Amino acid sequence: MRVLIADDEPMVRAGVRAILGTADDLEIVAEAGDGREAVELVRRHRPDVAVLDIRMPEVNGIEAAARIRDAVPGTKAVMLTTFGEDDYILQALGRGASGFLIKSGEPEELVTGVRAVADGAAYLSPKVAARVVAHLAASGAGTVAGRRTSARERVEALTVREREVLSYLGAGFSNGQIARRLRVVEGTVKAHVSSVLARLGVDNRAAAAVVAHEAGVVSPGPAGPRQ
Repeated sequence: MRVLIADDEPMVRAGVRAILGTADDLEIVAEAGDGREAVELVRRHRPDVAVLDIRMPEVNGIEAAARIRDAVPGTKAVMLTTFGEDDYILQALGRGASGFLIKSGEPEELVTGVRAVADGAAYLSPKVAARVVAHLAASGAGTVAGRRTSARERVEALTVREREVLSYLGAGFSNGQIARRLRVVEGTVKAHVSSVLARLGVDNRAAAAVVAHEAGVVSPGPAGPRQ
């Protein structure tokens, strides 16, 4: 899996590179110091995943993710965030980002998140998911309890199999990984995912993952490497 790293802080880039370098199945193909350069390098190298800092000069990570989605749809964006950037996370959910990780998180989670997104999944760090739910409540989108109740009602409207698929989406599993766990073909999982998104009224897997976390139906166990 080919990866691009973009962060305006050289030490952060070095840290991310060192962590991802411990995984034999990940290859760093380019590094950028700002969002504009990141988009240019993605066009040139076409990596599987672009790991983007949210706050960067020239073009921030959110705008870079949107431009990458339009220019090179095959490259998925993972956003690196710090505490206090909840508004940016919510913006990024609708601008093409597939994964969200906290810079101060465990190194293993960075590798897990990049692998999951490369496999076509949406990955939300559990800490990020908790913050998104709390921030939605604090921003007037309903109390935490109210949002959880609403999410559970929406989930209950799904079929048993769709709820099972949603629980894996919330944990960051790819279609292939879900298919292996449910012992069905991947095409069947794709159909279930499309139905889940439509019935929940969300646009992408990341937004569905937020609903799964709100409803408390996330399956245990993070997504692992490709098999």
